[in-house]
Amino acid sequence: MEIQNLLEQREHLQLSPKAAFSDESRGRLYPEEAWESDVRTAFQRDTDRIVHCKSFRRLMHKTQVFLNPEGDHYRTRMTHTIEVSRIARTVARALNLNQDLAEAIAMGHDLGHTPFGHAGEGALSDCIGAPFRHNEQSLRVVDMLEKDGKGLNLTYEVRMGILGHTGPHIPETMEGQIVRRSDQIAYVNHDIDDAIRAGVLDESDIPRSISHILGTRHSQRINTLTCDMIQTSMEAGQIMLSPQVDQALAELRAFMFEKVYRNPVVKGEESKAKDMLKRMYEYYFENPDALPEDFQPQLSFDGMERTVCDYIAGMTDNYAVDKYTQLFIPAGWNVRG
Repeated sequence: MEIQNLLEQREHLQLSPKAAFSDESRGRLYPEEAWESDVRTAFQRDTDRIVHCKSFRRLMHKTQVFLNPEGDHYRTRMTHTIEVSRIARTVARALNLNQDLAEAIAMGHDLGHTPFGHAGEGALSDCIGAPFRHNEQSLRVVDMLEKDGKGLNLTYEVRMGILGHTGPHIPETMEGQIVRRSDQIAYVNHDIDDAIRAGVLDESDIPRSISHILGTRHSQRINTLTCDMIQTSMEAGQIMLSPQVDQALAELRAFMFEKVYRNPVVKGEESKAKDMLKRMYEYYFENPDALPEDFQPQLSFDGMERTVCDYIAGMTDNYAVDKYTQLFIPAGWNVRG
């Protein structure tokens, strides 16, 4: 415990009074025995638990925007997560806040994302007759689904940061608010990068009114948004962008929805992906015995709808395609050429 105590003392000596201190955490869902020779703070331990869990590894094979793109350089949920983490740590460091907490939240924020991006969310929303929200599913993953139903037992601050990275809940910690903004900065900019790579967009398509404020290149936009968040937050004492830059980011997001996220070329395969997931949902709902063995106990306390939803939400894109092929494609046709 000596090194852990030293790290905790260092936080109080070096970080801003507005930082979240690991030894003042509101605790975990379940009490744990103290580690006799731990060399990590509570937030550092949370990052390790997330990075070593199965759901985190599956992010590598989950789509960001483009379904099954041809090329090695398109973003996945994994690369997106890393980019969010880097922006969040940069901002937290500059504001003298807790980088370890920001990193833990960033690493866990998208664990609940479905296969096939937001198309998967839409499919499951239709299946369960209620909005499927990936931030709520991410919290469910770390609280209940990981480690064979035991969960990761993360700290309150990390859990609420994961829940509040999008949606109506705003994280109480400044570190959680940083991740919320860093997520917006990361995805809108790397989606531009991917859209240009896919030939859907050209850099010159971005309105000049936006480029004039944020910059004309990927690196310029990231730098402008990150530096503005640091400077504005430092002056205001809360996490925010300046009105001008915040408006430019909002206009950029609206532009991306119009030109990319709702683009027929981008959305062309989404209806197929949604149909696949819906058909699998119906199959497992009608044939619960076909669910994997480790999901069988969940049926007794979560019910059919929730259990099937959790199973499908956790699939990677490739696993979903393979499972669909096994279930619905005749064996003689079940060959990838």
